[in-house]
Amino acid sequence: MTLRARDLTVGRGGLPVLARLSFTVEAGRALILRGANGTGKTTLLRTLAGLQAPMAGEIAPGRDAVAYAGHADGMKAQLTVAENLAFWAGLHGLRGIDAALDAFALRPLEDRLAQHLSAGQRRRLGLARMLVTGRPVWCLDEPTVSLDAANTARFAAMVEGHLAEGGIAILATHIDLGLAGDTLDMGPWRATALDAGAPA
Repeated sequence: MTLRARDLTVGRGGLPVLARLSFTVEAGRALILRGANGTGKTTLLRTLAGLQAPMAGEIAPGRDAVAYAGHADGMKAQLTVAENLAFWAGLHGLRGIDAALDAFALRPLEDRLAQHLSAGQRRRLGLARMLVTGRPVWCLDEPTVSLDAANTARFAAMVEGHLAEGGIAILATHIDLGLAGDTLDMGPWRATALDAGAPA
């Protein structure tokens, strides 16, 4: 599988943030998004994941190939850790949550309600969810926030395993995780007044 974005313009609130952006990510590779806050990293990830439509351009494959992990963990507070993972696995037609539990050492927590988890534990659960989606493309927005060093290493190992199986990962992160891939600086693709339709 290859992810392709061609002449992509993405925006917030009807205004373009990034314009005329094109890139390709091959199977087994990561793309690290760099840029200051507000440069469009989250907007790009949400667009790639199909959570919002692009203002212009094309993305392939479509949203059914993409799993997204953002600042909200997507967990149901009244379900346990294991029940949350089982719910997501069932939603994607998969069975078995053992790999997800093991990836972030969640077995001691599997019977704990999500609402009783710490911020770091919730983040671990939210990231472990990626393993039960069966999606080849992972879009990850600041995934290591609230993770300590040990769990940051677990996360890097999880992504490395995904890439080794031919998956693709697109991450907005300021941490060097040692992943095989390229870096994309958002700066040169910032939209201008002309992109927003302002008079020249």
